[in-house]
Amino acid sequence: MTELAAVKAALKTQAVETPSWAYGNSGTRFKVFAQAGVPRNPFEKLDDAAQVHAYTGVAPTVALHIPWDKVDGYAELAKYAQDRGVKLGTINSNTFQDDDYKLGSVCHADAAVRRKALDHLLECVDIMDATGSKDLKLWFADGTNYPGQDDIRERQDRLAEALTAVYERLGDDQRMLLEYKFFEPAFYTTDVPDWGTAYAHCLKLGPKAQVVVDTGHHAPGTNIEFIVATLLREGKLGGFDFNSRFYADDDLMVGAADPFQLFRIMYEVIRGGGFTPDVAFMLDQCHNIEAKIPAIIRSVMNVQEATAKALLVDRDSLVSAQRSGDVLEANAVLMDAYNTDVRPLLRELREEMGLDPDPMGAYRSSGWAQKIAEERVGGQQAGWGA
Repeated sequence: MTELAAVKAALKTQAVETPSWAYGNSGTRFKVFAQAGVPRNPFEKLDDAAQVHAYTGVAPTVALHIPWDKVDGYAELAKYAQDRGVKLGTINSNTFQDDDYKLGSVCHADAAVRRKALDHLLECVDIMDATGSKDLKLWFADGTNYPGQDDIRERQDRLAEALTAVYERLGDDQRMLLEYKFFEPAFYTTDVPDWGTAYAHCLKLGPKAQVVVDTGHHAPGTNIEFIVATLLREGKLGGFDFNSRFYADDDLMVGAADPFQLFRIMYEVIRGGGFTPDVAFMLDQCHNIEAKIPAIIRSVMNVQEATAKALLVDRDSLVSAQRSGDVLEANAVLMDAYNTDVRPLLRELREEMGLDPDPMGAYRSSGWAQKIAEERVGGQQAGWGA
């Protein structure tokens, strides 16, 4: 098999999970700008997700967020997805949009609030059973704003207690993915602020607990690929929430702020043996001013391009340069791959997969945007937090 054929074969195995909430209205704390044709319920979100998969060929699953995507029958929702050529994927919990969680959820000082939060997490596992989902993604907004507000160590004990209860409820083929974020909305301490804290909890829990890396959840200048390499080395990288940020957690399109960083991350994934179904590639984005479906298509394409470039790295030449101490040559090998225009390769790949070589153009000419703008009138549009 030629090098290009091997790259294409690898790319055909890639799957990028899209988030249901990215299809709905979203905004900042200042304003939510509503768009025409936005889904009014989880079923219409799946209709839009099916469009992304139809034109990219590599977005076969859709992540749900509970309670934003709560329905009476999850088996029915799963069947609806399947009928449209996609499947339900990761279940995301929500312990940050209830008045009781003002001072925390599973880390709250009040046992009654902790019980309420835990019951929600266990409900999410029940939903996983109904949908056939493999992963439960946990992100906690828990933290404190002022020194002395609460006991830092006790909050870690409370967190560990809740995680243990959820872990014990998981089925044999289910996983817990623990996400971290170094600040926001808490500004003095965050209870899961970094990969080390998440790793420590997951290590103690066992093999069904792994860390998820949100590319927007780091301080400026953080070497995310080092974190990725370390977690892969330890067998604890469960997946990614792909997005991009310039200053803080902006949830912009992946690769928008620093496409070179995305390439470096994907190289470490491939080099570390993480280009497998065991490492979930998920988008976690909110499209506030740009059209939803095209933004998600573009995001999937950005991941594809970074992956293709990472697959083109000449590993033999890189290792040779590294071992001989040739700093400039080693860097040049990486840069040669990054500077390669992989768009012609990806167009060929899509044609081989029976797809239009230009997903963005194909969607624009499909008429779907006009169709949903005309049909989805009336009712409450789904959005972030709805």
